[in-house]
Amino acid sequence: MPGKGEFGRIRDYLAPLALDSAFDLTDDAATISPEPGCELVITTDTVVEGVHYIGDEQPEQIASKLLRVNLSDLAAMGGVPRAYTLNMTLPGNVTDAWVRAFCQGLADQQSYFGIGLLGGDSVLSSGPVTLSATLFGEVPVGQAIRREGASPGDYIFVSGTIGDGALGLMAAKGKLAALDEVNARLLAERYRTPEPRIALGLALRGNATSGTDISDGLLADISHIVDVSNVGAIVELAKVPLSSAGEFALKAEPILWKNIVSGGDDYELVFTGTENLAEKVKSSRVPITCIGRIIAGDGVQLLNEQKKSLHIDIGGYRHG
Repeated sequence: MPGKGEFGRIRDYLAPLALDSAFDLTDDAATISPEPGCELVITTDTVVEGVHYIGDEQPEQIASKLLRVNLSDLAAMGGVPRAYTLNMTLPGNVTDAWVRAFCQGLADQQSYFGIGLLGGDSVLSSGPVTLSATLFGEVPVGQAIRREGASPGDYIFVSGTIGDGALGLMAAKGKLAALDEVNARLLAERYRTPEPRIALGLALRGNATSGTDISDGLLADISHIVDVSNVGAIVELAKVPLSSAGEFALKAEPILWKNIVSGGDDYELVFTGTENLAEKVKSSRVPITCIGRIIAGDGVQLLNEQKKSLHIDIGGYRHG
């Protein structure tokens, strides 16, 4: 590894990010304990150059996305973020300046979300930049929000706006020719910098019957819920909330509705509960929209404005 080398980078760039229980990254492992009455929630995600990001992003942006996609998983389960570990597989042409900027991005996100580094590993490779983070959060014992739990009669809700992740990737690659520069930039930013809905996840504890984050795509992630809950779902396309940039793109290219409901990387939450769930979680100040119902049966039905079924492959999003 050129420049400072592995141990120099750990000492100068990563150790300043460490929690006290990580002992300045000088020991073989770290310690972590949940607050009394809580249990740990643990999730991990990997970001690969050319797969999860295009390659023209700044290191700070990559660091931000790496932590935020993991934080979204914690939010989906109602977790309070605590700490993370980091594994970096870097090609030989990655400079100390890149690593320093990447770690500054981590520091910015740590400050914003109140988390710290516990440890990790770094490896030199001939392949692309590959970054993995494992996030640790906590929830009161037995209160984690799971995918299993939806029942017939429940309503289906989503946070924020849907489709910006998939459309943003297309915009970043220059594949939305009809989109003006301002809207293209807005969508690309949504793709590159997702917003984990942590406050909403906390409000959903004890109120939502099931939930998950939207990473594979709206319909695919609803299918994850209905599969493990042994129920079916009806989703109304006209009720799916769009951003102003998303509406502009859809108006220019109506076929994009397929990308909106099947594309991933939104990192919003989809969850189920009673009809008045929105009132129960308004303290989170996150906009939520009811888009459908849970029914007896199986599978996910997508209806158009005439209440007729639309056929689309909902097998799951493929990054890139």
